[in-house]
Amino acid sequence: MSKVNGKGDSGGEDEDAADLAQGRLRLDKWLWYARFLKSRSLAAKLCGSGAIRCGGATITKAHHTVRPGDVLTFPLGNHIRVIKVLALGTRRGPAPEAQALYEDLSPPTPESRLPRAP
Repeated sequence: MSKVNGKGDSGGEDEDAADLAQGRLRLDKWLWYARFLKSRSLAAKLCGSGAIRCGGATITKAHHTVRPGDVLTFPLGNHIRVIKVLALGTRRGPAPEAQALYEDLSPPTPESRLPRAP
């Protein structure tokens, strides 16, 4: 058993494996695996901001679980992204692997840009 700061292993990897076996994954991890954000901490921050919707319900926690078939809506850059989760993934792989995790229901276009703040 490894010890960090006097505490034992939290079993995070075991929980992840159990979630994957049940067909679900934390939203912050999925956003990072799918390469929408550069780091998991940025993904967690976006989740905590309340800017993400899953099936129309506002998400405020990074530990919210997603499943294949879920539709996510969130702002990214100057666009609102509408994404359907196709697969969960097990790692942050190369771009083609990440793109296989989702279907973009509303690809960004110049017309869909959000207006700039004055």
